[in-house]
Amino acid sequence: MSLYFSNVVLHRGPSATKEEDHCIMRKSNNYWPVSSGENQMDMDKTKDNSIAMKSLNADDRALLYPKLGPYFDDGQRRVDYVLTYQIAKPISIRQKSPKMKENNFIRKIQRSLSMRGSRAHLQPKEDPEITSDEDDKQNKREEFEKNLLETGLELEKADECKIAGIGFLKIHAPWAVLCREAEFMKLKMPTNKVFEVKQASNIVEKIRMFIHKVTSPLHPKVKSNKQESVKSLCHPFSKEKEDLKTRSSIVYEVLKRTKCTQKDPMYSMGLSSLLAEVVYTSAYPPHDGDIEGVQALPNDRKTLYEEWASYCVFYKYQPIGLIRKYFGDKVGLYFAWLGVYTQMLIPAAIVGVIVFLYGCATVDDNVPSMEICDPRNNITMCPLCDRACGYWKLVAACGTARASHLFDNPATVFFSIFMALWAVLFMEHWKRRQMRLNYVWDLTSFGEEEEEEHKDNNRAEYELLVMQKAMRRVNSDSKNEKMKLTCTDRLPFYLNAAAMMAFMITVTFVIVFGVVLYRISIKTALEINTSAGAGYNVRATVKTTAAIINLIVIIILDEIYGVIARWLTILEVPKTDKSFEERLIIKTFILKFVNAFTPIVYLAFFRGRLVGRPGNYFYVVGSYRMEECAHAGCLMELCIQLCITMLGKQLIQNNLFEIAIPKLKKMLHKKTSKMDKKQQEELIKTLQQHEKDHFLGPFVGLNPEYMEMIIQFGMVTLFVASFPLAPLFALLNNIIEIRLDAKKFVKEFRRPIAVRAKNIGIWYKLLRGLSKVAVIVNAFVISFTSDFIPRLVYQYMYSPDTTMHGFVNHSLSYFNVSDFQPGTGPTQPTIQGQKVELCRYKDYREPPSSSTPYDFSKEFWAILAARLAFVVVFQNVVMLMRDFVDWLIPDIPKDISLRIHKEKVLMVDLFMKQKHGMKLAPQEVHNRKSCTASSSNQSLQHC
Repeated sequence: MSLYFSNVVLHRGPSATKEEDHCIMRKSNNYWPVSSGENQMDMDKTKDNSIAMKSLNADDRALLYPKLGPYFDDGQRRVDYVLTYQIAKPISIRQKSPKMKENNFIRKIQRSLSMRGSRAHLQPKEDPEITSDEDDKQNKREEFEKNLLETGLELEKADECKIAGIGFLKIHAPWAVLCREAEFMKLKMPTNKVFEVKQASNIVEKIRMFIHKVTSPLHPKVKSNKQESVKSLCHPFSKEKEDLKTRSSIVYEVLKRTKCTQKDPMYSMGLSSLLAEVVYTSAYPPHDGDIEGVQALPNDRKTLYEEWASYCVFYKYQPIGLIRKYFGDKVGLYFAWLGVYTQMLIPAAIVGVIVFLYGCATVDDNVPSMEICDPRNNITMCPLCDRACGYWKLVAACGTARASHLFDNPATVFFSIFMALWAVLFMEHWKRRQMRLNYVWDLTSFGEEEEEEHKDNNRAEYELLVMQKAMRRVNSDSKNEKMKLTCTDRLPFYLNAAAMMAFMITVTFVIVFGVVLYRISIKTALEINTSAGAGYNVRATVKTTAAIINLIVIIILDEIYGVIARWLTILEVPKTDKSFEERLIIKTFILKFVNAFTPIVYLAFFRGRLVGRPGNYFYVVGSYRMEECAHAGCLMELCIQLCITMLGKQLIQNNLFEIAIPKLKKMLHKKTSKMDKKQQEELIKTLQQHEKDHFLGPFVGLNPEYMEMIIQFGMVTLFVASFPLAPLFALLNNIIEIRLDAKKFVKEFRRPIAVRAKNIGIWYKLLRGLSKVAVIVNAFVISFTSDFIPRLVYQYMYSPDTTMHGFVNHSLSYFNVSDFQPGTGPTQPTIQGQKVELCRYKDYREPPSSSTPYDFSKEFWAILAARLAFVVVFQNVVMLMRDFVDWLIPDIPKDISLRIHKEKVLMVDLFMKQKHGMKLAPQEVHNRKSCTASSSNQSLQHC
């Protein structure tokens, strides 16, 4: 059942007309008149046969005309949006130049798009070309602003401001424009009809309410955090409760639809094109007001700064309702998702710490490590490198073996299964939380219909190429057809992007291979040092330095890949902002994921697999022998790499850069300023809010924030079998990350456009994909990287007493030193004064005395079969458990489902009653007239 705007009316109240009269612009140099047609149109739509919305009281009008934030010079109309532009010289002495020709027009756009993002001031010299360019920009601004006036917006210019070279265009949306655009955007707001929100009586709801009461001290002190016992029925269009966030989004929609150069619709340009051509340098909605200082009045921004963006409240929940009110649905959903993710990390971190403590408690009872550390075994191992390395005793690997048990124990298998189920529980919990937020924020009906209406908001680069294509076909028969870019037009860009992506991935592989060569060469060089203390620290030194090098490379390539991904996406010329964002996310994710996880994948699955055996080693780049794993396996080295990469990215890239770079920019700006510190402080005090916002950093979107968390999610889930402390480190980082991001949004960035959204988009698909891949990866880590399967096979197939005694000797093969290839044997053929004839190495091969010496033994094939069987069983069992949990937990909470159904029933009932009243109204009027006429006749007869 459709509900139309004309069927909705807002009862304004007696003081509304007087306040509206104050909002009529007076005609002067800085003010332009607005036609009264919009007001008349709004009044014409007010009819008696309407569904009454809530009356507009004083508090509601404060939302429309609040006493906070920037205003026009009359002090009444609030600035809803600001456009800034460069001022080269006073307008009074500037002479208007003729319009540019079409070819010159295209050339100017190309030059401006190539310089997009640059905001350098104009040269002081009076270059004729620059003067002509500035005059052309002025003409476009005047035409665009004239078209804005025709839409009903009210404008005020501020060319003479305290910021040199910058002019401000302040925009205000009057009541009629808000009403018209609210209908177009299909906003939903509450009506007079309310219903009681009854809490469910089931056990789950009672537990939830009990937890809410217990954790009440952890909730922020904001009004939007309180639970309401009644809820109003929501109706398309909102004339009441138009908060500041909604006002700015309405104005933004008008700006996007308004075009300039409309003499030929084929060459029309919107706001995105004007920003790309630097006709306007920036566009943003102003903040509410100051957050610090004596002059800072109470406002939502200050409340968010005190109750959300402060490190002192790290233990409290986030005020998601107020975040959404101030920044919009998309930002609110991001912080809600981040809060759910951080909360779900708490049980994962607790279990991970328990697994780690279990390894610490059982390290002295671990039989394999006890055998390695027992000097009575006196096992002589083969050299770790050619010629420079000598024979060594297995007892030297005692420390590594004991440390490996902390992460390679039976509890890690349980933890891998737990984390796989944890991932699906996190997904289900977020879906339910997202559905609850959609209901509270009235987004349940927001979907494809609204997105379809805004699909024609093309990007500036797309419009430019369409213009060029149209000009090439201007004399063809298809000139009246609607021009668009086809796959054939974009094919060269697609091929270029694919080739560039493949090249960047190859670069990552080459760099990882270079680090491998570094490990091999440094280990050989350190082994040459025969000092007593150096030999025991060789492995630790090589592992740590290589991990640090990998970290530095990852951080550097992350920044480079981010720029390259954006450049490739721009070359593809996506049509809409949504398409641009999704393509950028996919490219950035692929490049950064490969960059972050390639060294980890190498250590987990390739190191120690392509080594060969003594006497027949595998060499790369000439004489570099591939590196082997330690006797206890590569799991310890994998853990070191994960720990350094995860902590380094979080501390350096995610936190240090986000804190240090803005401060360095501020310091640089202060040093380059001609004013001293006191003069700058005095200037800031005299600036209006929209002028202060000009100095803040532009909002760059949520993609970098999401990308940080997605890569972290991969670190937590993909290789958790080798690093059970990953959830703990992620939890500690996220506690800081939430407050750091909050401070950036509130204090460092301009206010973003309030974008409507009902989910987190493509990021949810990436999370689901990673959680499924994590099951397979952890299965292979347990099977092939750790010694869990070989120990299990030995205990139940080869051990005489079903214990682990003798496992170390069983896992070592024999090698006759006389079978070394010439020039590869150690220069020192003795160890501790004794000549070595046989040495041991970790593998399952036949002894030298066998008929097939050094071939794989039957134990090798039995263990390989057990490993593959474990992968298949682990993957299918865990996937089945995941699917069962997914089926067991409904996506929509039961109470929310019932409330949505009840709202629909009540809305239909309200609509039917109203329609029935419309039919009875003429009959009632006729009856009243009949009664009046009959009573008059009776009076005359009585006289």
